[in-house]
Amino acid sequence: MFSGPPADPAAPTGPGQPAAVAVPAPTDGAPFAGGIPGGPPGPRAGRSWTAPLLLCAAGVLALLVALLGPGLVARGTGELRIPGAGLTTVLRTVLFAALALHLGELLAPQLVRPVRGRPRTAVRSWAVYASLAGAAAAAGQIVRLAAVSDLGITETYGTREGGLLLLIANGLVLAAVCAASRRPALALAPLALVIGAEALRAHPEAYSPEFGAALTVVHLTAASLWTGGLLHVLRTMRLWRGSPVAARALLGRYARLAIWLYVALAATGTASTLRRLPLDVVFTSAYGRTLLVKLALMTVVSVLAVAARRRMLRDADPSAAHRLARREQAVLGLVVVVSAILTVVPDPHWISLRP
Repeated sequence: MFSGPPADPAAPTGPGQPAAVAVPAPTDGAPFAGGIPGGPPGPRAGRSWTAPLLLCAAGVLALLVALLGPGLVARGTGELRIPGAGLTTVLRTVLFAALALHLGELLAPQLVRPVRGRPRTAVRSWAVYASLAGAAAAAGQIVRLAAVSDLGITETYGTREGGLLLLIANGLVLAAVCAASRRPALALAPLALVIGAEALRAHPEAYSPEFGAALTVVHLTAASLWTGGLLHVLRTMRLWRGSPVAARALLGRYARLAIWLYVALAATGTASTLRRLPLDVVFTSAYGRTLLVKLALMTVVSVLAVAARRRMLRDADPSAAHRLARREQAVLGLVVVVSAILTVVPDPHWISLRP
């Protein structure tokens, strides 16, 4: 993945020696795939389709989990069926991913700027597209809410959930405008508004909704920074593959921040679980089953994160740590989908035998 700078093709040769032939450097950090010029292709030729195919497979898997997951976890629980649960999960997955991408890009300069000897190149911003996609997802939830409630769009705006979704959509559009401006950091304000509105929307229950919303604000912010920050770091490391020292330093800075984000996620997640999930329905409610799946995925993420940190500290070449971090990112993508399912399934208190 990472390699040092290529030898200078213009270096002088000794008397009577043939001039060195400049071989183009690889563009993906891998050994030159074309083999010897004019000869047969090298052993890695033909692998250019691997990454797109894996991305397509991951996208299809995430879509299937989002569409079928709510029904599967609710099977046999006796809970009421949520109309359009699969579509709502897809839309909320897009919304959460948009928040992660945009917040990750806002975090990135704080990680990149202090790295010594870093290349002056930067990855292309996805913030505008991400926020617009999130706004479209929020608008889609408004349309779905109007359809299942048999209300007009204007009437839907007057409901609690419809009004909050409208605030989320407008906040993300404003964040996209800020991202396209000369001061993209201004997007922090509308994104904070979006997170607050989503936290309130996720807690319509009668029991301590303010406390639940506060926990969600911290949890959603930490999760977005972790997921989006890691993606931006991985993209930057790929761009810096010719500067392994700088790439390793960047991953190290992210890893130190990720420890605190993990602590925030663990603390708020535990408090939310103790508050919302009665112990007698952990295995018999859709919420409890989904939470168990999320905990299993987070265990895998934790193992991969620790392994990547160890390889980063042990090896001067960050390529092995980069591979492990890519796997961590892939599992985090599934965590986002499962988290969206958690916001769709019924409140487990309805089937609990506890008063």
